[in-house]
Amino acid sequence: MRNCLIIVNTFKTEASPLGTEVKLFLQGRGIQCTVFSYDGSAVEPPTGYFDFVVTLGGDGTVLFAVRFCAPKHIPIFSVNLGNFGFIAGVEKDCWKQELTDYIEGKMAVQKRSLLTAAVERNGRQMFTALALNDIVVSAKMAVHLVNIDVCYNDAPLGKFKSDGIIVSTSTGSTAYSAACGGPIVAPSVDALILTPMNSFSLSSRPLVLGGDGVLTMTVLPSRAGLAVTADGQIPFELKEGDKIKINLAKDIKAELVCSNEGHFFAALRSKLNWSGGPHA
Repeated sequence: MRNCLIIVNTFKTEASPLGTEVKLFLQGRGIQCTVFSYDGSAVEPPTGYFDFVVTLGGDGTVLFAVRFCAPKHIPIFSVNLGNFGFIAGVEKDCWKQELTDYIEGKMAVQKRSLLTAAVERNGRQMFTALALNDIVVSAKMAVHLVNIDVCYNDAPLGKFKSDGIIVSTSTGSTAYSAACGGPIVAPSVDALILTPMNSFSLSSRPLVLGGDGVLTMTVLPSRAGLAVTADGQIPFELKEGDKIKINLAKDIKAELVCSNEGHFFAALRSKLNWSGGPHA
């Protein structure tokens, strides 16, 4: 390992001084470092190849890094400075030992499935995006119902009238989908999780669908304008008649260091107080 990119979330006060500390630590081991300041905007990090990336922030910082790293098969070592840390697998007090173990080849890298979304308009592809957590189709403004026709492998699932629809990976099942009543799914399960947002019908329930299928959503006439958003960071404005096709990416995976299922279930217990007891 010779080159590392350190992504520092500028909204976290601890991130900048920690970034300097990580840089000095890695340089002392002969690893060249580039520091990139991430302010939450959907910009691309510096070009070039890096052997691995260190993120200093929360899960949102990891989601940003994944779009850059996954197509290049670059592992992400994520230090959690956020509130939940379901994806950011390294706590700030443990980063030095964990990073040492990774550099010495003692730390496993886990691969996570990604969603790919494509918007077709009048037969032309207008937009594509990768997402580790979710693809959301919703009104551009809050408190507006939208109409969306949904099919899975060309089989109709129905016409949904709701605030929108979330399609998540198993990794993203603990994020926006869970907040809207979706199921929590272990990250090792390849699945498409469809969760309606505040549906107008009580019969609308979340669905866990096979990961080898394709979801197609068609924008029906609605009073509100719609948008599709990848991981809450990449938006695209939709028009009536647009088709959004969503499936799991075939050849691209997110490569996460120290973000295994043991960490996932520990986060459920510590972050969501999921103990199974009467006082959970």
